[in-house]
Amino acid sequence: MSFPTTPVGRIRMPWQLPVSLALAALVLVLAGPTPAAVPGVALAAVAPELALVDAREHRLPNRMTFPALAVAAAGVLASVVADGDSTAAIAGAAYGGGMLLLAVLGGVGMGDAKLAALIGLACPTSLLALGAPVLGLLAGGIGGAVALIRGGRARRIPFGPFLLAGWVLALAAQLALVGPRGG
Repeated sequence: MSFPTTPVGRIRMPWQLPVSLALAALVLVLAGPTPAAVPGVALAAVAPELALVDAREHRLPNRMTFPALAVAAAGVLASVVADGDSTAAIAGAAYGGGMLLLAVLGGVGMGDAKLAALIGLACPTSLLALGAPVLGLLAGGIGGAVALIRGGRARRIPFGPFLLAGWVLALAAQLALVGPRGG
């Protein structure tokens, strides 16, 4: 049995497509077939591969983040024009800008800042826009504390999977608390 490979030859895991489809379906259940769903679907398409690459190599490749950011920005722009709601645009700027500041200060990588901007753009509601960063940073803090305890100060952790976990947890919370398409 052969598995499809990525452009650099790594084996693409068979679980990635079902996870992407499940995340995209969750986004569509929450946002409906509207322009506001486009950024979440774009993120869902690359999330499993980004998490896997970051976990293995401690990097978030531009070849995945830049196209997803472009699609997400187009979706947010269409959503702002159609609905007048700029929540995702503000969330993308705030989350991405905050992580960019941390990257400049040396706390996280530039890939994490780009991923944070993408996650922010994929948050069309206030609950998601507040929940994703809080849950992602909380998960990363717990992961960092565990790494510190197990491996000392020199131990590095990939932060992207934690940021993505925060977004997924915020999606689940949105569904549990508000329901599909705002209830």
